[in-house]
Amino acid sequence: MEWERLLSLKRFGDRHKRLRKEQDDTRLGFEVDYDRVIFSSAFRSLQDKTQVVPLSQTDFVHTRLTHSLEVSVVGRSLGRAVGKRLLEKHPHLATVHGYTFNDFGAIVAAAALAHDIGNPPFGHSGEKAIGEFFKNGEGKHFEDKLTAAEFQDMLDFEGNANGFKLLCQSRKGVAGGLRLGYATLGAFMKYPKESLPKRPTDHIAHKKFGFFQSEKSFFTEVALELGLASFGLDGALAYHRHPLSYLVEAADDICYTIIDFEDGINMGLIAEEYALEYLINLVRDSINSEKYNQLVYREDRMSYLRALAIGTLIQDATRIFLENEEAILAGNFDCALLDKSKYAAQINDIIKLSVDKIYKSQEVIGKELAGYKIIAGLLESYTTALVRKQEGEASNYDKLLIGTLPEFYQQTDGSLYELLINTCSYVASLSDSAAVLIYNKINGGTL
Repeated sequence: MEWERLLSLKRFGDRHKRLRKEQDDTRLGFEVDYDRVIFSSAFRSLQDKTQVVPLSQTDFVHTRLTHSLEVSVVGRSLGRAVGKRLLEKHPHLATVHGYTFNDFGAIVAAAALAHDIGNPPFGHSGEKAIGEFFKNGEGKHFEDKLTAAEFQDMLDFEGNANGFKLLCQSRKGVAGGLRLGYATLGAFMKYPKESLPKRPTDHIAHKKFGFFQSEKSFFTEVALELGLASFGLDGALAYHRHPLSYLVEAADDICYTIIDFEDGINMGLIAEEYALEYLINLVRDSINSEKYNQLVYREDRMSYLRALAIGTLIQDATRIFLENEEAILAGNFDCALLDKSKYAAQINDIIKLSVDKIYKSQEVIGKELAGYKIIAGLLESYTTALVRKQEGEASNYDKLLIGTLPEFYQQTDGSLYELLINTCSYVASLSDSAAVLIYNKINGGTL
């Protein structure tokens, strides 16, 4: 893979090549991508979507929106640090093409801002709830009416693939969705493969999948423009990652490791003395003990350790990327950057404690259980009504129910697969509170 192609400014529908040296630096294309994401309705819905605790009533627990903003900030720093060194190594990118180190930061920041945009309500259990509806619920009977790949899209419903759909999906009068630059879309795509075959190798790019069958053609266009290397999986569509996607992933890993941990402390699920010990172990080489000991309040101690930990991991991720740049460009780097971190043991200790004390807490489990029932109920109601409409058998109730959907999702003139995947995407687009509200309205009461 070549940086000149990987940094493409092309957008959906472009007929002429966009050259970096001809860009208006006051309104750079990579920065426009950030703006388009942050003003989108899909991004706004993240303000009421679970990061750690579903439907949390506290003001200090992160939502998907605050998490995404923080990941974007960390991603920008990673992109700039890597970009500065890459331009020193490949000076023609600056002298011939006009790229700057800020371009790398802008690409990673925009992709990181959007990285959770397709996630369903109720956290990762929301993805599993959609899949469960088709695996063991009322949606199972659709299996023999779809291709294996189409049905797999829903069995393993994936927030990353839904994010790509929301960013790129055309509607009447709005071709290409947000029309983000292809470099940004490439950096967004952590898993550049279709849903089948499942986990064909241990490569990090095969952990999940990154696009639905409905976006397969456009994804291919993006991959070819960027010059992504094909993985060659016996006819299945799969490519090696865009190098900058490793930085997006690292930014996410850094934030959820440190900040989810901090949320657990603020919620009282993790004792402060444990937290401080774990974080100090991570930053032992860089902590200013005198400064730290002068901090009287827990909030200040946590802020200091958080900032120091994030800065430490940014530096380490930058080092790992630069040391492995050739392997990454060749598609031979098969794990996340932080898997190679010299702080891997400390990171794993923090994650293990977070899993035990936060993700498996009764508060989280109880609300995730409610989420399963809500998502299954919404999918059953909407798919039943829409399929009946498609078959010309809609009842008055079905018509009323369909009328509550946004106009785009009321359409049934496409294939059964398009109807189902669009309905899944709609349910996934709901905030936690909106999902509860709609479920209660449909069922005539409260949980």
